[in-house]
Amino acid sequence: MKMMSGKVAVAAALLLAQHVAWAAESVDEAREALQTQEDDVTQEKNLEEVFQAAEKQYSLLPSGQMSLNFSGNYSYYRDDRIDIAIDENTGGISRFRIEQDAQHSFSSSLSLDYGIWNNLTFNTRLPVSYKYDTQQDISQAALGDVSFGLRYQPFPVRPGAMNTTLYTTFVTPTGDSPYELNVREEVSSGSGYYSLGAGVSVSKVIDPVVLFGSLGYTYAFDVSGLNQVRGSAILTDVHPGDSLNFSMGLAYSLSYEVSLSASYQQSYNFETDFVFENYTASSEDSTSSVVNTSLGLRTSSNRIINLSFGFGLTEDSPDVLLGISMPIDFSGLKPGA
Repeated sequence: MKMMSGKVAVAAALLLAQHVAWAAESVDEAREALQTQEDDVTQEKNLEEVFQAAEKQYSLLPSGQMSLNFSGNYSYYRDDRIDIAIDENTGGISRFRIEQDAQHSFSSSLSLDYGIWNNLTFNTRLPVSYKYDTQQDISQAALGDVSFGLRYQPFPVRPGAMNTTLYTTFVTPTGDSPYELNVREEVSSGSGYYSLGAGVSVSKVIDPVVLFGSLGYTYAFDVSGLNQVRGSAILTDVHPGDSLNFSMGLAYSLSYEVSLSASYQQSYNFETDFVFENYTASSEDSTSSVVNTSLGLRTSSNRIINLSFGFGLTEDSPDVLLGISMPIDFSGLKPGA
């Protein structure tokens, strides 16, 4: 049986002592749920929207114009897990050892923005990911979860005033679901469920500094009709936990060509329920915290390349985050085309 360290390890050990027959599958599911939430933080969906808005000073695309952006990210996750077995007859511990696990994730995405109105922008994001799990020696490249979003600016930009943007994001489970694949031979590229998020982002320009922050909530839809083998049990339904997130930071312009930014993001993920044929198991609530820094380099009048570095502060966060993003120019997408 495998589980994470800290409070999750203690809770799972207690679960073992009470329900030896099905504890292994329950803990594996709890860990999978935490990894799914980690992916959300790794991809920095909400924080990415804040950065994009801060760079544009929350001036959304004019009506009828489009922009295309490319981003690439790398994340590294490592944890120590307890492998424990309990004798069903005596209740004694027959095996107890600590295993080290690590997962490397590479992802890239294309993000298309279209100005519906001057104060309303539509966005869609197409991600592709590659993961390698060192513990199971498994690697896989696949399409991730495609998302669709809207950004709305209720008030016009006023110099010196606080700028406000409302956003909503709908994520579809187009990636490989962790609840449908073979857990011993494959790794997931998606969350496995639909989710709907909404929130507000604010910024204030204090030349040469831009202060920004965001607050959002994501609702996760239940998944039913599953038939996944987990050891000796069959997983039939999953009730993913919702999440609450916020971020804050600042961007500083060193010159016309160079800018720096730093931010902090935290998300609180509520417990997830896993329904098996004969029982129900739940994961604990988890918290993910990430610190990010970004370097913006202007290579032309309309092109800024962003290089980012981040690291996690909690056990449920990736240890290392690296990223790059840049606009892609097509003649049909250029302003005025």
